[in-house]
Amino acid sequence: MSIPLLEYSPSSQNQRVEGYEVPNEDTSTIYRLNTATSDADIDAIIWAGYRQIFSEHLILESYRQSFLESQLRNRAINLRDFIRGLGKSDVYRTQVGEINSNYRLVNITLKRFLGRAAYNKDEEIAWSIVIATKGLHGFIDALLDSDEYQQNFGDDIVPFQRRRFGSRPFNLVNPRYDAYWRDIQSVRYMGGRSFYSARTTGSLKTEDIRRAIPANFFAMAGKLITTERNYQRTIASVNSQVNTMAIPDTSREVSTEQVTIKPVAVALPYRYIASN
Repeated sequence: MSIPLLEYSPSSQNQRVEGYEVPNEDTSTIYRLNTATSDADIDAIIWAGYRQIFSEHLILESYRQSFLESQLRNRAINLRDFIRGLGKSDVYRTQVGEINSNYRLVNITLKRFLGRAAYNKDEEIAWSIVIATKGLHGFIDALLDSDEYQQNFGDDIVPFQRRRFGSRPFNLVNPRYDAYWRDIQSVRYMGGRSFYSARTTGSLKTEDIRRAIPANFFAMAGKLITTERNYQRTIASVNSQVNTMAIPDTSREVSTEQVTIKPVAVALPYRYIASN
């Protein structure tokens, strides 16, 4: 008997309220199967599904699901079943499911299938229990059969990020190079032990520990080291310069002697003739 989904309280997010913004380049494009009238429209819908679920903007040939594509082109399945098949594929399991913890897998999957992030930690815990009891396929089924998915996307719309503001799109977040993934790789290399315990037990040398730390860390740390400055010596030097600095005398001498101005004959261009 599986454990039912735990109750959690939704928090305030953009997609839960009506927007007043003017549509622009950040507005998500809606791909509908029921309005597709040509093979080009179907190709665009398939590409949008791969981009949303696999987060691959250049679809790799090895990632393509030819069987699902063929069924969708022949209208043997609807678009919701196509999205369901992508979520249950080996690509999603190996590239997303197996390299993340259940909590982060919940957050990533909600972004790609429901177009929103997890409301809070309570929702991550609730869905992680579903993953632990029903597996990844059961988790995908629970999301696509939920009322939230039906109300927002139905059977004929590719899931999209609902109302994006001030951040990059969800499908640009790569799950393979998160801090959690890097830490897991380090722990696997160290055999499950920390750097401190491996160093103190003597089983690994300093060179081994250095190889386990990312190589670019030391280069980055070296750039952060600044040259040493003796502030006391600098302050003493500045004070000495100020104390010994000579200020030049720029005042003027004022003379007290009286200056006599003598009349000077001026040659005018005309002569003054007195009247009789």
